[in-house]
Amino acid sequence: MLDLSYTSPTPKVIAGATGDWELVIGLEVHAQVASKAKLFSGASTQFGAEPNSNVAFVDAAMPGMLPVINEFCVEQAVRTGLGLKAQINLKSAFDRKNYFYPDLPQGYQISQLYEPIVGEGEVLVEMGDGTARMVRVERIHIEQDAGKSIHDMDPNMSFVDLNRTGVALMEIVSRPDIRGPEEAAAYVVKLRQILRYLGTCDGNMQNGNLRADVNVSVCRPGDYERYRETNDFGHLGTRCEIKNMNSMRFIQAAIEHEARRQIAILEDGGSVDQETRLYDPDKNETRSMRSKEEAHDYRYFPCPDLLPLEIEQDWVDAIKASLPELPDEKKARFIKDFGLKDYDASVLTADVANAAYFEEVARGRDGKLAANWVINELFGRLKKEDHTISESPVSAAALGSIIELISKGDISGKIAKEVFEIAYTTGRDPVEIVETEGLKQVTDTGAIEAAVDKVIADNPAQVEKARANPKLAGWFVGQVMKATGGKANPKAVNEMVRAKLGG
Repeated sequence: MLDLSYTSPTPKVIAGATGDWELVIGLEVHAQVASKAKLFSGASTQFGAEPNSNVAFVDAAMPGMLPVINEFCVEQAVRTGLGLKAQINLKSAFDRKNYFYPDLPQGYQISQLYEPIVGEGEVLVEMGDGTARMVRVERIHIEQDAGKSIHDMDPNMSFVDLNRTGVALMEIVSRPDIRGPEEAAAYVVKLRQILRYLGTCDGNMQNGNLRADVNVSVCRPGDYERYRETNDFGHLGTRCEIKNMNSMRFIQAAIEHEARRQIAILEDGGSVDQETRLYDPDKNETRSMRSKEEAHDYRYFPCPDLLPLEIEQDWVDAIKASLPELPDEKKARFIKDFGLKDYDASVLTADVANAAYFEEVARGRDGKLAANWVINELFGRLKKEDHTISESPVSAAALGSIIELISKGDISGKIAKEVFEIAYTTGRDPVEIVETEGLKQVTDTGAIEAAVDKVIADNPAQVEKARANPKLAGWFVGQVMKATGGKANPKAVNEMVRAKLGG
């Protein structure tokens, strides 16, 4: 069973010149809503389209253009909130966040500061040591994404691509509950997993569809507990935000470097400036981007073009009723129904497509055997070839046939690997492979006995040694299996060899 250390996680401790320091981390994860249209326009969200081809008049901030809310994007945000066991606010509102940037044509971003659509929730984060942590989610709000500035196409000019402008984002804001780099990465992994199960974000970090802003501060041992008791952020030290992290490895490295940078400043008698920083993976360092703005610096005010968003509880209930089985529940069911170990169940449920594949393989069959074949043989081969489960040349039905052939005793585990290899490289049906290639296991006791008798008769010296040392019986088993082309039932061969040598 997992150890749910909700309020007393083991912090990352860094020894400084003046004593120990602990890390305190909060994340703002920006997840692109899985929707074919943008938040306030009907323009496409297709990735990889020609620059500035997915731009409606409202996205380009043409005069007189008014935003119209995309109901499906709202539904996806509600679905996400429900998946995180969060409070759904039946009334929310949009605000204008004012700032200038070339790829933000309106000069402001429509967001939700004061009344977000989703309130407090939680994410259960499993750690590699078998423990788990509950990280609290403070809020989820929906907002527009900005465009993209391109600086490497011309030495004298920058270009702007507005295709992402207006794409719907869910900003998922955690409490500063995370205590180390590994836990931060594990939180993003778990959040991404839940979003993909829900179908509300594809989680593709390479395309920028999921990225994180990481807030890091350091404190002395004991200060975090005082924060938990009083909810006073002053105990946690000044935080710095590292923007636009899109790699689990870089998230960990950036946190580690930033924490040590802050500790060095504090131990030198200085103070940490609240600011936004960027991480340079080539130099493994963070550098200042700008002073960290507060909410009032953005001159937030209610968006005059959009009425408050009011939704019905019946609508929320209908969305809740349509939720799929989520990772934690699926993992628990796999352990219960298929008798799997915690680790195997975690591997199989890490991805929704992988879990569905396994379940089809295991349905009505030996669950442990199915898990072993899916994880070790199939996943191992797919990883080696950098393929996903959707690209597997062996279907779930075909792998299920191999499991059945093993369970019925038609083929041995060794022959099964040969069948799998043929099926993987040719796409042929396993049952047909066994029949046409003559790979069916020999279970006829008469044929097995004849092979055993011949090996014993041909090796009298080995017989004497084996009778003096029963452990040497395995040599005879190997010879019989070799003589039968590996087709003899190994269990039957073992039993017969030991019986005859014992006589």
